Amino acid sequence: MACSGVSLRGARRACAVLVAGLCGFPAAFAAQGSAGEAAPGGAYPVRPIRLIVGQAPGGGLDILSRALAQRLTEVLGQSVVVDNRSGAAGTIGSTLAAKSAPDGYTALIVSVTYSINPSLYSRLPFDPVRDLRPVALIASTPFILLVSPAVPVKSVKDLIDYARPRPRQLNYGSGGLGNSGHLAAELFCSMAGVEFVHVPYKGTGLAMNDLLAGQIQMIFNSMIQGLPYARSRRLTALAVTTAARSAALPELPTIAESGLPAYDFSSWYGLMVPAGTPGGIVRRLNADITQALNDPDFRARLAKDGSEPAGGSPERFAAHLASEMAKWAKVAKATGMKIE
Repeated sequence: MACSGVSLRGARRACAVLVAGLCGFPAAFAAQGSAGEAAPGGAYPVRPIRLIVGQAPGGGLDILSRALAQRLTEVLGQSVVVDNRSGAAGTIGSTLAAKSAPDGYTALIVSVTYSINPSLYSRLPFDPVRDLRPVALIASTPFILLVSPAVPVKSVKDLIDYARPRPRQLNYGSGGLGNSGHLAAELFCSMAGVEFVHVPYKGTGLAMNDLLAGQIQMIFNSMIQGLPYARSRRLTALAVTTAARSAALPELPTIAESGLPAYDFSSWYGLMVPAGTPGGIVRRLNADITQALNDPDFRARLAKDGSEPAGGSPERFAAHLASEMAKWAKVAKATGMKIE
């Protein structure tokens, strides 16, 4: 059985292939990284930079983006302004960034959803490989399974035992159809043999509000957004989604050690710019992100939110994106998994 109330087909087979860890490396991403290497003329930056976030305010991606924008503003000497453009699992924001001028004054924060969308949607209004250029991998973070205190469970095993004889009686929220929280829940449903009802929202902030109000019963949310509710016990934290426990909440077990061996799901965040952005600007932004990630205060801020700094070259991020896209492409091909 898989989670119900969604138009995502082939969830059980998709999850089995995902656990198997299929991956690859499309050559297009490797080639894209060497394009447009001419350095920009004159000083950069000389005016504010727009940072597009394909998520509504309040979500994990938005929280991280605002922290990064504040730090980059200090490093660059120009304002980095967050521009939230939510919808279609980040596709609206990605499309806007892809069609923006490649002058270094528009950037895009992406998450794991960026690598999933090409496998779920039959058509995208932009080419995710050729229309945007990787700059830097910023951080990775676990997801956290949170449930309403009204649900009489204290562990993942409790949840599975409670849900199996009650198919479709528990609702879970996500930031939208096909987003990472949705797929983390689909993976859980498939492996646990339970049926939940998916309630997609226009942003995880709205889903969290309804969870706190008791309108839905659970959510798989990023550690960045979910951690304060777990620490305050306003919501019941059952487990983290990664294979290892989180240093931010080490007492909280993983889903894998709580009844679903081999369950492993995490998110990551990275910066991209429109294709054709000069290589000098890409290198400057990469260096400034590296400086931010090496700053003890910024690293401590990420750690407090449950994130682990990443960093590395544009080529490293390109390879990471290629591997993630190839993994999901093989999952979709093997299962017929699509968003209708």
